[in-house]
Amino acid sequence: FPRTHLQDMSEFTHINSKGDPTMVDVSQKNITTRVARAESFVELNPEIAAQLQGTDLMVKKGPVFQTAIIAGIQAAKQCSQLIPLCHPLPLSKVAVHIDLEGITAHIRTEVKTTGQTGVEMEALTAASVAALTVYDMCKAFTHEMTIGPTRLTHKSGGKSDYERKA
Repeated sequence: FPRTHLQDMSEFTHINSKGDPTMVDVSQKNITTRVARAESFVELNPEIAAQLQGTDLMVKKGPVFQTAIIAGIQAAKQCSQLIPLCHPLPLSKVAVHIDLEGITAHIRTEVKTTGQTGVEMEALTAASVAALTVYDMCKAFTHEMTIGPTRLTHKSGGKSDYERKA
């Protein structure tokens, strides 16, 4: 947006009073244990899903789900390099789990830190990149896959908690 289109700069946490981008100052926040969980889905085609039943599908690039788990963990650790103005955080836990539910890969992530800002973006980034990796690993078979939704399911430890209602 051109700066003239922004009415009230105080509504935006990543824009200063002049309308310039800024990283939020969290120095006055309490240090607490912060937890965030997210999920994403990859709808596969029935043939790929059948091959994934009971085991991880091995493709030329390696095992699909195991590779996606590693990609998700790496993505969470790199979140501040990917998303502008995101704080670099010392993560104490990153977990990525993938379950096959029918023809859908259900990806669940959990990220923890002890700090002054939350880890929602890290959990969402882990879920997103894990989903993209499943797609990448299976695209040699078909491009008929759908990713999404990707969403936050839980956050705690900060100013406000959140739990997604089922």
